[in-house]
Amino acid sequence: MDEENIAKLLEGELNRFIKVWTTALLCISCCYFAGKLFPRGWSRFAAVIPSVVLFLLFPLQLNTLHLGGMTAFFLSWLANLKLLLFAFDQGPLAAAAQISFPRFFAVACFPIKLSNRNPSNEKHSPGGGTRTWLLYSIKGILLVLVVKLYDYRIHFNPTAMNILYTLHMYLALDIILAMTAAIVKALLGIELEPQFDEPYLSNSLQDFWGRRWNIMASRVLKPAVYIPIQSWFSRIIDREIAILPAVMATFLVSGLIHELIFYYLSRMRPTWEVTWFFVLHGACLVVEIVSKKVVKRRFRLPAPVSAMVTIGFMMSTAFWLFFPPFLRINPAERAVAEITAAGDFLKGVFEKVKSVKG
Repeated sequence: MDEENIAKLLEGELNRFIKVWTTALLCISCCYFAGKLFPRGWSRFAAVIPSVVLFLLFPLQLNTLHLGGMTAFFLSWLANLKLLLFAFDQGPLAAAAQISFPRFFAVACFPIKLSNRNPSNEKHSPGGGTRTWLLYSIKGILLVLVVKLYDYRIHFNPTAMNILYTLHMYLALDIILAMTAAIVKALLGIELEPQFDEPYLSNSLQDFWGRRWNIMASRVLKPAVYIPIQSWFSRIIDREIAILPAVMATFLVSGLIHELIFYYLSRMRPTWEVTWFFVLHGACLVVEIVSKKVVKRRFRLPAPVSAMVTIGFMMSTAFWLFFPPFLRINPAERAVAEITAAGDFLKGVFEKVKSVKG
């Protein structure tokens, strides 16, 4: 395909992307005013459900890995869960009556949470100051290197490629979410909490999934799935035991959401490997919780050893169940093609602007 056709395809994708997000803005505004018109409960739920359905359909309008994946993550996953919680005055949007529409839109659509920390203490916080900018500069350089290494992928074995994909996924997500936070902070003047807390330092599955990886997703799934399931099971079994089916249900829902996102990206029939990846981790987390309660503090692995075991388990299970369906999307080829097309498109736009001015 020549450069002219690629530019036309990208331009069409950008037009669809703008239309999708313009419609999403209108949907969120309807939900915002529904919160003022309807009390919490089923009447507000009926008012927000059309937006939830549309947000499930929007990613089908996009074909690129980056724009389609980002839209699926922000709208079909996070925004939908937050809006369903909002219908019953739960979750990050529960205080909608006290915030402006721009903040409502930002909190609804993006993986952010309004922070109560004092900006004057930002240099002392884990996510602020010179250390953060230096860290993200290093991550940006590493991301560029990872993408560049795709040019030599024919020389890498499958394990090495899986490691590259793991680094690419983590670095890209972390940088995109940090950029989102920076933009929202600049536009709305609010402090935002970080979405990752160095997951490669995790020393247990609880530590990884609950405190370090995609923190906002965990905080949305907790009131949406974990707490209702725990509350229901607490009626028939001990509350301490009720957390176990709640954990399994949360990981099952997370797996199904990931399966949906993979479908958006591939448009291929689901193989359910991604769902089984999360079900497996849910089961292993249940075993970890029970084991900790049984042994209490009588036995504990040294921190370096537990960290190596945790990351080793994460990587091995991801290579087994998570990455095979991901590789069927041809992420390396599509990512390189989209980045190259975007560069050519921007170059063409710049040349047109330059010629008009000249």
